[in-house]
Amino acid sequence: MQVFHTKSKVIITCNKRLSPYLIEEVKELGFTIVRDFPTGLELNITLTECIKLNLNLRCASQILYQLKHFKARNPDELYSELRKLAWEELIDFTGYFSVTSNVDNPTITTPLFANLKVKDAIVDRIKDKKGVRPNSGADANKTVVHLYWKDSEADIFLDTSGETLAKHGYRKIPGKAPMLEALAAAAVLNTKWDRKSPFVNPMCGSGTLAIEAALIATNRRPGLYRMNYGFMHIIGYDEQVFFAERRILKDQIIKNPDIHIVASDISEDAVEVSRKNAKTAGVDGLIQFEVCDFEETPVPETGAGVVVFNPEYGERLGVHSKLELTYKRMGDFMKQKCKGYFGYIFTGNPDLAKKIGLKAERKIEFYNGKLDCRMLEYELYDGSRRLNTDTVAT
Repeated sequence: MQVFHTKSKVIITCNKRLSPYLIEEVKELGFTIVRDFPTGLELNITLTECIKLNLNLRCASQILYQLKHFKARNPDELYSELRKLAWEELIDFTGYFSVTSNVDNPTITTPLFANLKVKDAIVDRIKDKKGVRPNSGADANKTVVHLYWKDSEADIFLDTSGETLAKHGYRKIPGKAPMLEALAAAAVLNTKWDRKSPFVNPMCGSGTLAIEAALIATNRRPGLYRMNYGFMHIIGYDEQVFFAERRILKDQIIKNPDIHIVASDISEDAVEVSRKNAKTAGVDGLIQFEVCDFEETPVPETGAGVVVFNPEYGERLGVHSKLELTYKRMGDFMKQKCKGYFGYIFTGNPDLAKKIGLKAERKIEFYNGKLDCRMLEYELYDGSRRLNTDTVAT
């Protein structure tokens, strides 16, 4: 099975509401999209081309290469169809593989049973052909096989990513209630930041927004921080292709960017975590870290830039009444100290958003985990137009 050189259906998945940004990324890399949907898109490419995508995409989760589409009404038919595939040409009999699935079939009460049938079909086929059973388990750090099964329609994929791409590899210390890297990247891409004017991130937490801003401004891709993917454990993998793609990533880094990124937090521990994460990402020298209340965050007086908040939402952290005052203070801070900037507040609490005291120009929809969120955009006029403080965000 020459999967590295044979075109097939490839599904790139992402978290809900990230598909518009994933689509733009894939197009910029020169790929033609067959179709898109709310949690991803479809291409028709080789597994070798999946290597480039895995190393470059900021907003993706998994890149799945289809091996076969078939009909299966029940677990026995699933096993029978999968047993026909030449797994011995894909998975080394001395190797290790895991199985993931997305199953909606009336004969299946738990996805784990479907996973077991897939595993049994693969193991039995390889044992029959090679006389040895490969090892399998839950770890996604080697070969990963993915089953999509809805009613009687089934697809079996190689997960070329393995561990999710939504984590970019530099955040060794996550901090409290962290924002996933893919979501942070999409949030930064959604601002009106020109990648030259200041980027200010009060309440920076573990630093994800500021770090993603630095990575985007310097064209550093997630593949720079990761050396293990699912495609590396498939028979036929040529490591020279991987290293050639990594050289491209290194060569395209903008070495001396003219940017000013400020990240602050009242917690000294949070700032220290941010520094360490930024150092791992290689961008610690590009970010000015400050330990202070957000109202004391130094805002460059350039008359242009963006200020981005990701405050507590009142769901798991903090006290609601205290957060009402915090949200009002954020609005006052932006009005008084960020004139000429675009302001952004990422929140999952529309009631608290009403306390900001500014009219949102845009309300961009996101999910943070399962929580329905908005990133509110405010144009903070520098005096040419009076700030509208009478209309509040809803």
